[in-house]
Amino acid sequence: MAGLHETFRGRQKTLVLGGLGPLDLKLAYTDRGEGSPILLLHGIPTWSFLYHDVIPALAKHHRVLAPDLLGHGYSDRRDRFDRSLVAQMDAIIAMLDLLAIERISFVGHDTGGGVALMTAIEHPERVDRLVLSNIVAFDSWPIDDMIELGNPEWKKKPAEAIVRFVDSGLPDGIHNVERLTDGFREGIVAPYADEEGKISLIRNASSLNTNHTTALIDRHREIEAATLLLWGVHDPWQPLADGRRLEAEIPNSRLQPVEASHWIPWDAPDEFSGGILDFLA
Repeated sequence: MAGLHETFRGRQKTLVLGGLGPLDLKLAYTDRGEGSPILLLHGIPTWSFLYHDVIPALAKHHRVLAPDLLGHGYSDRRDRFDRSLVAQMDAIIAMLDLLAIERISFVGHDTGGGVALMTAIEHPERVDRLVLSNIVAFDSWPIDDMIELGNPEWKKKPAEAIVRFVDSGLPDGIHNVERLTDGFREGIVAPYADEEGKISLIRNASSLNTNHTTALIDRHREIEAATLLLWGVHDPWQPLADGRRLEAEIPNSRLQPVEASHWIPWDAPDEFSGGILDFLA
């Protein structure tokens, strides 16, 4: 029997993005449901599988798009392109252009939240509403584990070492312990369990750049989209204080605390999807 992540992977579609550099880049994504569109952006070291238990609830009311960011999951993982927040934003805009979607509601978590935040500032005409969930912001990231993982020396280690390293950090991001399932743990690490995936994750980690979010601090007030800060209150990495600070700086924003840790879409899927649906309604 196929695992949860294998079934999820089997439903993904593929786009080819050109004009982002010397290579045409493959983008894997989920596209389910009908209605006003929502874009779900994950962070590092996850992939769109993080939204496995959220997508069905959202897709009852909306068209849900959930891409794997470049270098993550089953999008292009070759060792020959930029993976920074700016590059990810450009890839998302190219994706929306190919799908002929002019305006969409963004939901961003972790580094994907950094991409959503940046897009709301740089491309306000593309963002309908904005949901930010335990995102990278200010200068509080990357965390020590990701800095360590970005060391080029990691490429000398076997892929199994990368898998063990990522897996060892997953429990810290789950508050509701019954949600720390084998399906979650196996699914998150699956794309990085081979040599290409290993190198790709190392490059993703080495591309984390605090300057990309500190440069936005004085521009948070420019965000035009109504904003929901859906924040897991037990996050050891992106604390609730960051959510409160964003609420103070982003006009027309509201903080909604959730009894969850960092991996909030998996940790509290009902509260996460319900908060989004109420906000968009």
